[in-house]
Amino acid sequence: MGSKLLLLFIIGDVLGTGVYALTGQIAGEIGGAAWAPILIAFIVATVTALSYLELVTKYPQAAGAALYTHKAFGIHFVTFLVTFAVLCSGITSASTASKFLAENFLVGFDLGWGQFGVTVVAVSFVLLLAAVNLRGVGESIKFNVFLTLVELTGLLIVIGIGFWAMGQGNVDFSRVMVFETEEGKSVFLALTAATSLAFFSMVGFEDSVNMAEETRDPARIFPKVMLTGLGITVLIYILVSIAAVAVVPVGQLSASQTPLLEVVQTGAPGFPIDVVYPFLSIFAVANTALINMLMASRLLYGMARQEVLPRPLALVLSGRRTPWAAILFTTAIAVGLIIVVTNVMGPQTVAALGGTTALLLLCVFTVVNIACLVLRRHPPDPQPDAGAEGQPPRKTFRSPGITPWFGALSCAFLVGPWAQDPIEYRIAGILLAVGVVLWFFTWLWNRAVKAKRTRFTDPEELHG
Repeated sequence: MGSKLLLLFIIGDVLGTGVYALTGQIAGEIGGAAWAPILIAFIVATVTALSYLELVTKYPQAAGAALYTHKAFGIHFVTFLVTFAVLCSGITSASTASKFLAENFLVGFDLGWGQFGVTVVAVSFVLLLAAVNLRGVGESIKFNVFLTLVELTGLLIVIGIGFWAMGQGNVDFSRVMVFETEEGKSVFLALTAATSLAFFSMVGFEDSVNMAEETRDPARIFPKVMLTGLGITVLIYILVSIAAVAVVPVGQLSASQTPLLEVVQTGAPGFPIDVVYPFLSIFAVANTALINMLMASRLLYGMARQEVLPRPLALVLSGRRTPWAAILFTTAIAVGLIIVVTNVMGPQTVAALGGTTALLLLCVFTVVNIACLVLRRHPPDPQPDAGAEGQPPRKTFRSPGITPWFGALSCAFLVGPWAQDPIEYRIAGILLAVGVVLWFFTWLWNRAVKAKRTRFTDPEELHG
């Protein structure tokens, strides 16, 4: 893969539901200075990305966080918790995207079905994803590039309209420097909570590192492209947040379920782009949902195949060889999340599910940063032909200085109750409890019937 194609792939992996769905919620937490938590989230994500880059060039397998955790600590239950947390983050991310897609679908077709209609459309989309997943999907880099261009088009429209409106003198640019918080909440705590929510917009880089082995000389090329991609992404996010807050009052922006559409309609009322924009948003988040459900089902299948979860979850279709049991199980969880959380949170469902995704991944990233520090004492895996005469040792990337320490501490700080909504702890806790219960019954079965230990036999193959 060339550098340009790799750069587009990384940008597309990070861009997605977060900026389209949560811009208003972030502004609602901190006021017009919505760019500030996005910038802080970018710094935390970049530091963690450096740890991922060090580990993936050292251990170039696709198992990611699960593999690094296992190599660093060797405790099978800890590896299971990290793996299941990654799986759950995929389900909550796909549920977030599905809910936001449904809201744009109703707006695009001018359907006044209310919250019940949004739930029906979101659940129907998740079931459609399951059907596609059962059929089997071979990911195409070029198709991802196309969808990346769609996502970029939608965001560039918002930026262009925002700055065009500024040039016409129709907006209050001073709003973008105003910090406003809820009564009784300090700016520091509001900024911390907004940063945790904004972090959902930055996730995706942890999947991108698995493309390192698809590049020539990854230790030299991939880190530069990865960091460039993150830099371009955060620049787009900051410009979108500035345009949104300058054009639409914060109260109106935070109350909208389709915040960027509000910017388009307010900033350029004479242009018909607002008719097309909901469909651009649908395309922008649909692929995110599909990829996350693919990841979740394959990860569940991998754990079941290694018998740390019930073996029936590893059943596959005889013809297409797709893991139907894992697909149905993850789909059922996603459907349940959409229905239950919608009835609890109503219009705030997207923020709750997006925040839960960020919470789960912040926990994982804390562990990965610590694993990076532990594994610095270990030599890298040898290259397949390392025994050949004259074969150079594997080149690896090393994150600068104490950045893994900063990554571990910053991610752990953003996991705290000062940064998270209580509903996000409940959602994450219930999801992880489902996994622990399944693991416990598997442990009992393995011990009582098969007289063997419950352990990962091959963590490198967890993605199935």
